[in-house]
Amino acid sequence: MNIDFKEISDYFKILPRHFNYILILQILPILFISSMLVKEINEALFHKQMIYYSVGAIAFFVAAFIPWEKILWWFAPVSYVLNTLLLLAVDLIGKKILGAQRWIEIPGIGLTIQPSEFIKVNVILTLALLINHSPPPKKGYNLKDFMKLSIVIIIPFLLIAKEPDLGTAMVLLITGFGVLFVVGVRWRIWISIILFALIFIPYAYNNLLHDYQRKRINNFLGKPSYHVQQALIAIGSGGVDGKPKDKATQTQLKFLPIASSDFIFAYLGERLGFKGMLFVIVSYILLIIHLLRISKIYENDYLIKVVASGLAILFFVYMNVNMYMIIGMAPVVGVPLPMFSHGGTSFIIFAAFFGILLNLIAYKKYFKYISDSKIVMQKRDPLKGFRLKRGED
Repeated sequence: MNIDFKEISDYFKILPRHFNYILILQILPILFISSMLVKEINEALFHKQMIYYSVGAIAFFVAAFIPWEKILWWFAPVSYVLNTLLLLAVDLIGKKILGAQRWIEIPGIGLTIQPSEFIKVNVILTLALLINHSPPPKKGYNLKDFMKLSIVIIIPFLLIAKEPDLGTAMVLLITGFGVLFVVGVRWRIWISIILFALIFIPYAYNNLLHDYQRKRINNFLGKPSYHVQQALIAIGSGGVDGKPKDKATQTQLKFLPIASSDFIFAYLGERLGFKGMLFVIVSYILLIIHLLRISKIYENDYLIKVVASGLAILFFVYMNVNMYMIIGMAPVVGVPLPMFSHGGTSFIIFAAFFGILLNLIAYKKYFKYISDSKIVMQKRDPLKGFRLKRGED
């Protein structure tokens, strides 16, 4: 097999010209504010955060240069199957922490991985592959096609819910079906799903939820839990402009629990006030709108459309669940603020996911650039002594 080093060199030189750098710039303020807050909460966690950022940057650039359009046909199903097997393995050899069995410990080094974090990307990539292979008709997918695609979502949903990790399972379910909604499914199917959910939810509450899950729902409907009470005090004390670090007593005196991860938005309110919270919310909204716009621009390229809309829905669901949870408008679940809460696995996955999207967009433009270059390549005519261009006889 002959390796064309010039083609490889051209790929790495030309591809970055077509990266969506606005998308990258939109993420930077979120990362800057997050790292500042984490450093104020705990210096050691900040150093870990910098390691996560470094690994995430590597994952982002590697993903941005892998030609996903060429390898997705085998990568998506293989990674989906392997990740599903890991979810099954969690039930057999998983490590239990705080009553939940969600992690697999890597022998010899003591590190753990959480397969439920990876499966969200696997599901979206698998849906992208299947939808790109069989695009929806004008009126949307019928029931048969909808059920086929739903299996990709429901299998990992059930395995994650069994761990139990209902928060992550619901994020996966909403994101998966949200992608199908964006792509196009006949409206009668959605009406049927809504009616089924209204009937099924009371049964699930009484028979399928664990006691602590029902308690969280009851706390949400009744008196706020301790976590939410402290979060509201932190946000309220921040006022409009926030407080200096030394006067942010809710966090500095450890009243606010899990301040660096699940409840970091409450510390943002205490530290930077309403203005800081509004800035972060607007940053997320603009990022989500940009992703949905990409999905609309590449409406006929279902790989880009599914990945962009899937990433937008993931951000939207994570952001809303976390923020509503903190102000007592949603049950308390372990859902972080994406690329803002302290944490390694989630951040690295999101970074790689952005890299995949950038590559799909840039590769499409790169391929068109190369094709156009070949078409307009001038060829010398020995009879006329001039170069022929496309469209000339």
